[in-house]
Amino acid sequence: MYENQTRDAIKQRMLDNSRTDVDKRQGAVTYDLTAPAAPELERLWIELDSVLDKGFALNLDGTQSSFGEWLRRRCGELGVYAKPSEKSKGFVTFTGNEGTRITTGMEVSTDGENPVYFVIKSEGVIVNGTVTLAAEAKVGGKSGNVREGAIKLTQGNITGITGVTNEQPFGGGIDEESDEALLARYLDRVRKPITSGNRHHYRAWAMEVTGISDAKVYEVWDGPGTVKVVLLDDRKRAPSDELIGKVVDHIESERPVNAEVTVVGAAEIPINVSARITLNSGKTIEDATTEITDAITEYLTSLALVDPVVRYTRIAGAIGDALSVLDYADLTVNGGTSNVIVGADSVAVLGAVTLSV
Repeated sequence: MYENQTRDAIKQRMLDNSRTDVDKRQGAVTYDLTAPAAPELERLWIELDSVLDKGFALNLDGTQSSFGEWLRRRCGELGVYAKPSEKSKGFVTFTGNEGTRITTGMEVSTDGENPVYFVIKSEGVIVNGTVTLAAEAKVGGKSGNVREGAIKLTQGNITGITGVTNEQPFGGGIDEESDEALLARYLDRVRKPITSGNRHHYRAWAMEVTGISDAKVYEVWDGPGTVKVVLLDDRKRAPSDELIGKVVDHIESERPVNAEVTVVGAAEIPINVSARITLNSGKTIEDATTEITDAITEYLTSLALVDPVVRYTRIAGAIGDALSVLDYADLTVNGGTSNVIVGADSVAVLGAVTLSV
């Protein structure tokens, strides 16, 4: 907006506003005094332009204008706050000498260049060679959702400990809400006013819970005074019972007293894909499977609670566009060659991807 406020334009205005009976030529006192000020004033205009952008959530063309701390300040004016990260949780099994005590706060980790650290949350004693204790990631985020057997190292005092592992995966780790997701909730609040427990209010309450990425609300779904809330987690899949319970608790603390509320996760409908493919030179079936799986997953994620039609042509496109694939034939989606329709309260998720050459 202030692109024309250059140092040359600013300096010229200062010279134009100076008395007419003074020397304004280069090297004259007036010229030399205005020259250092012009670049500093130019920087102020640049900062002002930046502040103008950061102070609004959107540009005039509808693109995102504000990010990070500035976006959070803007959203906070309406009581919309970024959802914090959640730490993953699980259990760790120690092996070692009989009677060795494992204390609360001990840290264990995965190996590799970027280890993930976990903190033991309870005390225990190795009996019959092992002890299994609850643990959680040291920091929040999806990085803590490690596979079984990923935890291998003990930090600090390892006297009496000969090994450590996690026999089951760790889960429940959720990243801090992204700017994109926060902006979407802010725009929902602005464009879909919430009042006295209307459907927008129930959706806002559900979306305030960390781990929920979308919700669909049905008013009077089973008679007067009834409300149904259908949820998706941050993977655009059916949420866990624990996460549904958190939404129930939050809505119960906010909803009108006369409402009967049902909260459920979206029903997952598996989409199974089968095709015969011709590989490009130097590519393997594993390469093709990874590329196609990622592409179809991304497509199905975009449909969640938005579009109930899984289009056969889009699945075909995901296969045909894969860098590993030269050509394909005999494509079936859930055993057929037509679109797949999922229910309004359902979400399509990728099932089996079966490729042959």
